[in-house]
Amino acid sequence: MTRVPITVRGAELLREELARLKKQDRPRIIAAIAEARAHGDLKENAEYHAAREQQGFVEGRIAEIEARLSNAQVIDVLALEPSDRVVFGATVDLVDEDTGEELTYRIVGQDEADIKAGLLSINSPIARALVGKREGDVVVVEIPAGSRSLEIIKVRYL
Repeated sequence: MTRVPITVRGAELLREELARLKKQDRPRIIAAIAEARAHGDLKENAEYHAAREQQGFVEGRIAEIEARLSNAQVIDVLALEPSDRVVFGATVDLVDEDTGEELTYRIVGQDEADIKAGLLSINSPIARALVGKREGDVVVVEIPAGSRSLEIIKVRYL
């Protein structure tokens, strides 16, 4: 089975969501189903059907999170030996050579990715182009909008 990299923080967030789903959402939905059953005829009971639909969503999400955590390879960025090489979990300062725009990305697992927050999925074209490169290297990245030429200014392990 393929191990999927995830940062320590990403694993913590998944565990927190799993605990919330199991300890808060699941019991709340079970109570809603019981209350809806008490109202009688289930065929025409919209509350019952809505609660069952929510239950299906929550149980599916619980199974998904448990599967992801069981296949996760948790990587502690702080335990890595600092270098000027881009690796999973590193924070990378870049300059777009065409526009002069300065960018900062942290390379994380796909579950943690949030481009607006500067969290770049390891599976993204930019991250794949950056991994293994060093400070001072220039990478050309093919993205849907065309190609970008990015210079690696600094690699940090935060």
